[in-house]
Amino acid sequence: MNRILKNVLALVTGFVAGSLVNMGLIKMGHMVTPIEGIDPNDMDALASVMPTLDFKYFVFPFLAHAAGTFFGALVAGLLAASKKMKFSLGIGILFLLGGIMMVYMLPGPVWFAITDLALAYIPMAWLGGKLALQWSKAHD
Repeated sequence: MNRILKNVLALVTGFVAGSLVNMGLIKMGHMVTPIEGIDPNDMDALASVMPTLDFKYFVFPFLAHAAGTFFGALVAGLLAASKKMKFSLGIGILFLLGGIMMVYMLPGPVWFAITDLALAYIPMAWLGGKLALQWSKAHD
């Protein structure tokens, strides 16, 4: 398979895989710590209560963002034909952009926005990329 095509497919597959992990953990979080009287699919209702929520309501969103980014970066790094770390970090940048959008769409506490944006995306993508590199070297 052409290297460019393989790299593009690695990026797309990593993004889809990471997004599935992210969405699954977000849905699980709504089951584990439901917000009373709020439909989790109603963005306006969520936005209105976000600043008032306790710490426990932010655990699953952080885990979803971090695990989704990590898994997506790992998949992209494993599938990329070359420059594996760059593709893993590319996933981190894509997810970071999504995280920035969510901060504006669902403004929560400042501590969460800073923690989430600083720790859940680029560091997790780097870790996913490092693991992909180690895995690839061990299996070459």
